Amino acid sequence: MKIFQVINVRWFNATAWYALTLSQLLADAGHDVVVLTQAGTVPDGMARDMGLKTISVDLNTTNPIRFCTATRHIIQLLRTHRPDIINCHRGDGFFLWGLLKLLGFGFKLVRTRGDQRPPRNDVFNRWLHANVADSVVVTNRRMADFFLGKMSTPGKGLWLIHGGVNSDKFHFDPKGRERVRAEFGFTQDHTVVGLLGRFDRVKGHKETIAAVARLREQGHDSIRLFLIGFETAMTSSQIQKLIDDYSIGDITHISGKRDDIAACISALDIGVVASLWSEAIARSALEIMAAGRPLVSTDVGVMPDLVSPAMLVKPKDVEGLAQTISLLIEKSELREEVLEAQKRTMSQLTLEEFLKRTLNLYHSLLDEN
Repeated sequence: MKIFQVINVRWFNATAWYALTLSQLLADAGHDVVVLTQAGTVPDGMARDMGLKTISVDLNTTNPIRFCTATRHIIQLLRTHRPDIINCHRGDGFFLWGLLKLLGFGFKLVRTRGDQRPPRNDVFNRWLHANVADSVVVTNRRMADFFLGKMSTPGKGLWLIHGGVNSDKFHFDPKGRERVRAEFGFTQDHTVVGLLGRFDRVKGHKETIAAVARLREQGHDSIRLFLIGFETAMTSSQIQKLIDDYSIGDITHISGKRDDIAACISALDIGVVASLWSEAIARSALEIMAAGRPLVSTDVGVMPDLVSPAMLVKPKDVEGLAQTISLLIEKSELREEVLEAQKRTMSQLTLEEFLKRTLNLYHSLLDEN
């Protein structure tokens, strides 16, 4: 198949990761994939570094002259490449692809929604998704319910396709676990609780720090906190101030930027996703679960699709987070049940399944002709 993956995403977020991973899988499977990016962005550079065929198109512009130039560029690309499938991973410019489809360019149009923010629920947007797009892909059940209920998207045109995780890279690494725990001073007697994620308020570092502090006050003297991440929207000094404010500096370590993330995850005894919102795809959760670490999470975004109800708490619920972590520490049989449930979930969330389900969608669209 000839496929355009439209990834005009400004930052390397979950949407960009999903789109780039899918592009790589499709290209490795022998399909002719062209990635359309926004010039100068991180996803643009990453696509090139991955060896993908990349073309920059200014789909995000609000300047009328630049938009006309971008439109001419896209028409030229359509005439040159004649793609079978165009998959848009961001809303900017989506209406243009819809217009070109209506004008007779012979491609099937897919809109992949890898963002937890709901789309505008107006007449034009409902028509665009329900009547112009050939299919809408969502990455979690909550977004599927929104499209079915609020956007009037036909059921046959809506596909739920979760992301996948590279199980060759993310798995339990016993040697890496031993090395990382020794590096940060974690002994065999310590219970290491860890949060994997960029330093950003949305990731719930404050709540995780507060929960660990509460557990220590309740007598869990062996507990340790490992923050696997680096500064982005929040600085390391801001994170350190939270740690100091809750008086757990002596039991907490920050990884900083690392190349051995799988080993760092393996060093944990319990993983935490404490996000306050978002998590439409939840890459960090998939990586923690793939490494065989029991996971406690807030019930945002895709997380109810992945995590058993007993391991879910409300965002900002420090007491609930602390209690659920405590149950995993104290009840070995519960840990085993959680790990078995996660293993079943992860068997359906490999990169192979990600590719297979996407190809099923693409083939079903082309078979309609």
